[in-house]
Amino acid sequence: MGALFFTFEGIEGAGKSTLARWLSQRLQQEGVSVWFTYEPWHPCLREVLLGQSDLRREEELLLFLADRAIHTRHISQALAEGKTVVCDRYADSTLAYQGYARGIDLEWVRQLNRFATAGLQPVRTYLLDLPVEMGLQRQRERNRIGAEEIAFHERVRNGFLAEAQREPQRYLVLDATQPLEELQKLLWQDTARLLG
Repeated sequence: MGALFFTFEGIEGAGKSTLARWLSQRLQQEGVSVWFTYEPWHPCLREVLLGQSDLRREEELLLFLADRAIHTRHISQALAEGKTVVCDRYADSTLAYQGYARGIDLEWVRQLNRFATAGLQPVRTYLLDLPVEMGLQRQRERNRIGAEEIAFHERVRNGFLAEAQREPQRYLVLDATQPLEELQKLLWQDTARLLG
């Protein structure tokens, strides 16, 4: 089995982290060498991005991109070492949050993402979709971005769905209102097929 790159996306409280961790563990049980990771990745940048309340949208975008550039270097290294990478959030989050929700020009965000990632894209992006109110109720920790108004999170959700329509060959949209066991089953069916 070759090393593959999987990402998980969705609004706050959609269950990304739970399912990304589950997939990492399941892959390890199958004998696959795995690196589980997440964004924001760099500890210093993560603290600023999730905790700083007075960031302007341009500052937020550039900090996320700096974090992604550093993170992508490590993802590329893991893939080169033959590790399958499972990542909780990646470049699509920047499109959804800073592009669609914050109103920064989408094409410009796409170009900056390509620059920060050196063009590295996942083989599959699992989008966990559910109504915003349900996601916010499920949220375990409320950070600076999670505390935004409902209209902001609606724009994020619509942004993710628009991106999934734009790249149906890469995205798999999962109804995150389903029971966890059903989501795990659907996830494993798709992952196992991609792993061959």
